[in-house]
Amino acid sequence: MSMLGSLFPLVGWLLYAVIVSRIERVRPSLSLIMSEHRRRWVANALSRDNPVDAILTSNLMGSISFFASTMVLLIIALFTVSSQFEAIGSVLGDLRFGPPPGPFELEVQLLSMLALLTAGFFSFTLSLRQFNHFCILLGAARHGTDDQSEIIAIAAINSIAARNFNQGIRAYYFFIAAVAWFWTPLASIAGTLIIAGILMMREFHSAARSLIAGLDVADADTTIKAAKFTGYRQAASSLRSAKAEKTGKKPPEDSTETP
Repeated sequence: MSMLGSLFPLVGWLLYAVIVSRIERVRPSLSLIMSEHRRRWVANALSRDNPVDAILTSNLMGSISFFASTMVLLIIALFTVSSQFEAIGSVLGDLRFGPPPGPFELEVQLLSMLALLTAGFFSFTLSLRQFNHFCILLGAARHGTDDQSEIIAIAAINSIAARNFNQGIRAYYFFIAAVAWFWTPLASIAGTLIIAGILMMREFHSAARSLIAGLDVADADTTIKAAKFTGYRQAASSLRSAKAEKTGKKPPEDSTETP
């Protein structure tokens, strides 16, 4: 039970995105609905001269940097604690329901928590890099362009960055369940299930989702196209294919690597 409780939050974090992607085939999530609004953002940004888009993007990147920095502090704290197994065991003896965990159980728990935080940190840094790419593409696009394939591709980069940011945020949530293990492994398992349920409710049945889904601005074709982007390779391939359709030429083979 102790091992299961240690690994359950990490496994839950990994499986959450997979399960949500399956549910989205039946009912669009809040994140999926926002893909269309990101396309509208890009389309409007390319037709106005004020700096509001730069301010919005700067605020987003500042938030990501804050969460990534906090994640680093938590990782450092775990490394510090990992060298004090005996002290942790004595403290848990007063807090834990049941016998205190042994050194091996503590090591597995700390490694699991470290893996969760590290994965979240890389999600944040990848999101920050992708938002940088989004800024470059948005700045490089021709002012007033109505090329929908380019607009969709730029918006897709924004959606990919947002997805990675959400994965990093979820690492914080599931880390709370991992901390509950020090009380009892059952609390860690129950916490993981409760957190996953709350997150799914927010994605599929929240008031925010109902309000945003009720806005009569979505274009089904572009929303589906944006939702299909799962990486830079797909976005680039779609953009080349769209341009090839206009020129009547066969699109070149994709030789780029996904960063």
